[in-house]
Amino acid sequence: MQRVTPNWRTSSYTGTENCVEVADNEPTKVMVRDTKTRSRGIMAVQPAAWREFVEFAKAR
Repeated sequence: MQRVTPNWRTSSYTGTENCVEVADNEPTKVMVRDTKTRSRGIMAVQPAAWREFVEFAKAR
C-alpha cells in the first residue's frame, strides 16, 4: 500500500490561541494534531468516529 502524505488544514472557526490541524485525505484514518506543538504527536481516528465528533460539535 502506498503511503499518503497528510494534507494538513485548520478550520476557519479556530482561533490562533487554540488551533488544531486535521488531515482527512487518507481513507482509513483522520489525523489530528496541535498546531503549536506538532512534535508532540498525532491522534488518528477512524473516519466514522471523526464524522460523529464533527456532527456533535456542530450541535453545540
